[in-house]
Amino acid sequence: MSEENENIQFQLTDEIIEQVELFIEKESDKELKKFLDEFHYADIAEILDELNLEQAMYVIKLLDSETTSDILMELDEDNREKVLKNLSAKEIAEEVEELDTDDAADIIAELSESRQKDVIAQIEDEEHRAEITELLAYDEDTAGGLMAKELVKVYETWTVAGCMRRIRGQAKEVTRVHSIYVVNKEEKLIGRLSLKDLIVAKSDQKISEIVKVNVDYVNVNEDVEEVARIMAKYDLEAIPVIQSDDNKILLGRITIDDIVDVLKEEADKDYQMAAGITGDVEADDSILELTRARLPWLFLGLLGGIGAFLIMEGFQSLFTGEAVILFFFTPLIAAMAGNVGVQSSAIIVQGLANDDVRGSVNSRLIKEMLLAALNGFILAVFLFLFVWAVKGEILVAFAVSVSLVAVIIIAGLIGTFVPLFLNKRGIDPAIATGPFITTSNDILGILLYFLIAKSILGI
Repeated sequence: MSEENENIQFQLTDEIIEQVELFIEKESDKELKKFLDEFHYADIAEILDELNLEQAMYVIKLLDSETTSDILMELDEDNREKVLKNLSAKEIAEEVEELDTDDAADIIAELSESRQKDVIAQIEDEEHRAEITELLAYDEDTAGGLMAKELVKVYETWTVAGCMRRIRGQAKEVTRVHSIYVVNKEEKLIGRLSLKDLIVAKSDQKISEIVKVNVDYVNVNEDVEEVARIMAKYDLEAIPVIQSDDNKILLGRITIDDIVDVLKEEADKDYQMAAGITGDVEADDSILELTRARLPWLFLGLLGGIGAFLIMEGFQSLFTGEAVILFFFTPLIAAMAGNVGVQSSAIIVQGLANDDVRGSVNSRLIKEMLLAALNGFILAVFLFLFVWAVKGEILVAFAVSVSLVAVIIIAGLIGTFVPLFLNKRGIDPAIATGPFITTSNDILGILLYFLIAKSILGI
């Protein structure tokens, strides 16, 4: 596929799908291949996602492995699973042999253990097979599970001229050469070079004379979120992976495209968690899977509603005479408590994710208390004037307004403290931006509202 075609902005249309389906129906293989050759492999994957399984398999079997291997990586996960089930172990092996080791390992990891063994046994390239097997041994949420074995590596004792000759062969196996890594005779990472460093250096210079020893790296067991944070912080396109901080043996590298995938997955997970959805689900999943993901937090909301009912029942004496107006402000108090709590927790969770949260917990709580007090006072003044103007009850207006300030301050403190507390305990703080905070603040807000109102009105 040409570079020109790769850069064309693709937009999937019904006409494209219909054209592909027509070629398949007529078994016009030559025309279909020519038609698809105009598209990037990611665009072809998008087309296949819209076809039925039989049609998708027809295209997969028609195209060469060099193209279909890349297409497989871009397919929707559910569709890829179906396609892989319809390919033999040998056919899958032919596909993964065309991929970088990290992508090959990702594909094989989606198979059952028995199929994994069958596919690996069918890989003809022994080095490729060994590297994939090594990557499969690492946890998928670590740097080892994310890294690729393909990289350009030179030894510090080589001359520039010798280095240039040797890296030509290595570069053929690497899709993009971001950096050249320098190691010693024990394979320990010494530093890195750029192509510019080599080009401007004298041919008889030793690599040890021009190597940049200050190089960022990650341990093979480093969590992928930490890897993403480091690469984002230092604007790295790639980062080397070492065996351990003690020996620094170079094992592989992680590139920015893999980190983008990690960031997207984490963002999707946090968004779902904030919405009260547990587990990794999609809109096309079964009703049972979606129910399992949603029901726990909905049940929590139900318990919260029951708690609010019991609190209101305990203060039913307030709902008599002139004070009955307090009942109608209950939704407002609950909503403000939930909204403020979510706002506060969302800011803290975002800060934790970006490693922007500095200072002690106490300083954070004091700042949030002052912020909540200011917001609460401004809103309370407006609410006081409204209640006074509409009902003419100054004492009731004062009770509702004071309650609002108190509720906003408490909700802000809870929304700040809970994600910090969860993070300290190693629990994903994104939980705190969802129904957990909303429900707890609703209940606490209503309780605080009635206690303050009862005290002020003397009921």
